[in-house]
Amino acid sequence: MLTRLEQSDREEAVAALRGFIIERAYKPGDRLPSERELIVSLGMTRTTLRKALDSLEREGVIWRHVGKGTFVASQGGADGVDNLAALAQQMSPVKMIRARLCIEPALAGEAAVNASREAIVRIRSAMERAQAAETWEDYETQDDLFHQAIAEAADNILLLSLFDQLNRVRRAVAIKNVIRASERPARDHNSFAEHAAIVEAIEAHNSKAAYDAMRRHIGSVSARLFGED
Repeated sequence: MLTRLEQSDREEAVAALRGFIIERAYKPGDRLPSERELIVSLGMTRTTLRKALDSLEREGVIWRHVGKGTFVASQGGADGVDNLAALAQQMSPVKMIRARLCIEPALAGEAAVNASREAIVRIRSAMERAQAAETWEDYETQDDLFHQAIAEAADNILLLSLFDQLNRVRRAVAIKNVIRASERPARDHNSFAEHAAIVEAIEAHNSKAAYDAMRRHIGSVSARLFGED
């Protein structure tokens, strides 16, 4: 749990980063400066900046592509955030899961076909960071990066754009509906083994196995969180 001071610092960092985007008149699709440049421009530490970036990504204001940078999202303005919130309000957890089942297994299958060695390293690294997470917040951040890395490994910009939109709505739906009973994931959390099966299939370039492993994983997540499969 964040202390009041930590929460205040994060809110100030988010406000500063949001103000930077507005003041510099960045438009949807524009690439933001590197983290090193933003640290200097905003006068904050790398840790604080990354927390602010995480927050704005969860809101759908920005999106990040490993190796390419951070971009203003197509729904990055105030109207876009409102639209995202309105869409999330209309999505039940069951419909959200069904949407994920339509897209993410296919992305995993495509990743098994197209993933480069570097892309596989990023997927495995995100999986390992999720396993090592000490809080649910950290786990959810790394879990987001795991699924994002798979979407990027599919190497299809249209599918990646669809995933980006889906993922922003998914976060909003999860925030409303998921209640955690512990401070961190258990050491034998089911998703760890499920993630490993997905990674193994992608590493083996087995498209069907990757598709099936992702489908089982999303069904398992649904059953754990919402009582649906």
